[in-house]
Amino acid sequence: MTDSTVITALPREVIGKASHRLAKDGLIPAVVYGPGRETIPVSLRRLEFDKFVHSHAGAPGLLELHIAGTAKPVDAMIRQVQRGAIKGEIVHVDLLAIRLDRPVQATVALHFVGEAPGVKEGGIMLHDVREVTVEALPAKLPDTIDVDMSGMEVGSTMTVADIVVPKGVTVIDDPSGVICSITMRLGAAETESVSVPGEPELVGSDSEPSGKD
Repeated sequence: MTDSTVITALPREVIGKASHRLAKDGLIPAVVYGPGRETIPVSLRRLEFDKFVHSHAGAPGLLELHIAGTAKPVDAMIRQVQRGAIKGEIVHVDLLAIRLDRPVQATVALHFVGEAPGVKEGGIMLHDVREVTVEALPAKLPDTIDVDMSGMEVGSTMTVADIVVPKGVTVIDDPSGVICSITMRLGAAETESVSVPGEPELVGSDSEPSGKD
């Protein structure tokens, strides 16, 4: 299950386009918002937050946010991470303040495990979905969800309804949505259906009359 990680934030007075100046000080502009509370602009230490994002790739990312100058930490989760178009560096973060006693929705990565017999037989595994949206209490949110492919043959299809999740977790995506399938390798069916032609009939052989006495 997902554990909260303590992250320190600093109050931020610079807002708008001027926020890009924070990069020089190794800071990332962010906002903390949630139901019934004002939006708070803050700054995150880049090294600390980059490390957190890297170690929680695909996970909901629960934080115990300690904002300098405030007495009580804020329980939060990552709602959105914006990255630069060229270098891919984090340029802004949206953090959603949550309550640990209320269910939340989060996107969780799928972890495909097991060897599919259909792939061993020459089929190709096609992945349509690599993450799903779930609902659970923050402490019960899984870091990832295992998807067992050991029973999949050529022609098999796995849907959202087939996912097995821990107790207390609900997948809220369309149950009929396809997660993965195994199809025959292109050209394999045609190769199997081709038969070996027989010998051509000989023209002018001894079986035909020569026309001579």
